[in-house]
Amino acid sequence: MNRTNNPLLLILIAFIAGFLSVLIFHQPMLIILKAIAVAPDKLTAYAMASTNPLGIPRVFSLAFWGGIWGLVLAIAVTWTKGLGYWLSGLIIGALGPSLVNWFVVLPLKGNPVGGGWAPPGVATALIINGAWGLGTVLLFRLLGRNLLGYSEKSSTDNVER
Repeated sequence: MNRTNNPLLLILIAFIAGFLSVLIFHQPMLIILKAIAVAPDKLTAYAMASTNPLGIPRVFSLAFWGGIWGLVLAIAVTWTKGLGYWLSGLIIGALGPSLVNWFVVLPLKGNPVGGGWAPPGVATALIINGAWGLGTVLLFRLLGRNLLGYSEKSSTDNVER
C-alpha cells in the first residue's frame, strides 16, 4: 500500500490538522474578537484552567476535540473541489461544532441550550469555529501534500487551483 492510499495516515493527518487549527486559527480569532469587544468576557484564549474529569488544560481539551472534528471535516470535504472545498470548511466548521456545543454540551453541563442565545456568544461561536474550519482544511491540504506526496496535478488532491 502506498502512502496516498493509507487510511490510517489520512486519519492522522486529519486529526493533526484539526488539533493544530485550534491553536493556530481558533484561539487567535478569539483574541481578535476579544480585542474588538465582540466575544463574551467569560471566554479566555489559550485557557490553562483544568477541565473535568481529566484535569487537562482547557486549550488542550479544545485542541483534542478539534482533532476529532478534523476527522469529520476531512470526510465531508473529500469530494469537494475548488471554492466548494473552502466553503465547506467554513460552513461545516462554523455550524458543526457550534450546534453540538449549543444543543448537547451546554445542556449536559447544566447550562441553557445555546448558552441563552446571547448574540455575542452566538456570533463568537460561529466566527471562531468558522476560522477553525478554514484552518483545518488548509492544514489538511498542506499536510496531505507534504506527508503524502500529493503533487499540484495529483488526482488525489481534491482542490483545484
